[in-house]
Amino acid sequence: MKNIKTILITLTAITVLIACSNNGDKADGYGNFEATEITVSAENTGKLMTFTIDEGSVIEYNELIGHIDTIPLHLKKEQLFVQKDVIKAKSKGVLSQINVLQAKLKTANTNKTRIENLIKDNAGTQKQLDDIDGEIAVLKNSIRSVEIQNAPVVNELKNIDVQLQQVNDQITKSRIQNPINGTVLSKYVEPGEIVSFGKPLYKIADLSTMELRVYVSETQLAKVKIGEAVTVKIDDQDTMKTYDGKISWIASEAEFTPKIIQTKEERVALVYAVKVQVKNDGSLKIGMPAEMWLNTESNQ
Repeated sequence: MKNIKTILITLTAITVLIACSNNGDKADGYGNFEATEITVSAENTGKLMTFTIDEGSVIEYNELIGHIDTIPLHLKKEQLFVQKDVIKAKSKGVLSQINVLQAKLKTANTNKTRIENLIKDNAGTQKQLDDIDGEIAVLKNSIRSVEIQNAPVVNELKNIDVQLQQVNDQITKSRIQNPINGTVLSKYVEPGEIVSFGKPLYKIADLSTMELRVYVSETQLAKVKIGEAVTVKIDDQDTMKTYDGKISWIASEAEFTPKIIQTKEERVALVYAVKVQVKNDGSLKIGMPAEMWLNTESNQ
């Protein structure tokens, strides 16, 4: 009986030691790697003439990777130039009338100055001044009348200029330029296809630095600070591969633990999401599971 009691005490002690050991080997957070994925869509409608990327391609910011057919846009542009020339020819006759009237107005103002000087020398009459004032008023009214007639023509020219700017903008947007440095994750179209405005062309993400989203409990939150260096581990055959990481974001509100956490007890707890930035050596992939270890004395 005494031996049985001794055995039970020994087994209990071993169990406690194993539990303590396992707790010490437990990571401070579990999660999966993420990257900011951007879906690049067509900004114009037409036939896709060239598209020089493949899934897995690494492409640079602003790199030209394809273009949409612009022949219809260039034809429309030529048509607008012709319309503009026709409107300008129509406007020339009106503008010439304005020039003639302005020349007469200039002469009338000169005559008015001369008459005012004669009146000062008692060599002119008030009637002469009244007559020239009347002539100036008539000329100004005539100019205003012609300008009103010319206003629709001027507006037509402005409208053509706006349409030309729109066509030039569409031509520019027919060039498919990559928005960020990154790796092509998915390709949705091929050269020769007809694409429409807003149609997804490909998905890209910058994988040079990955983000590990992990979840920590409220008791751990005090140990976690933005900018703090942490250790990130992933499975690597029979061992764990280690990376240096830095905490870049901490959620301001708690949430229920997502299903990726292993145990049922942990999944019903409230936790805080934390993002850790990790430099990618090419081994890290989107969705890959990983562990976060705080660099504290307890974890060393």
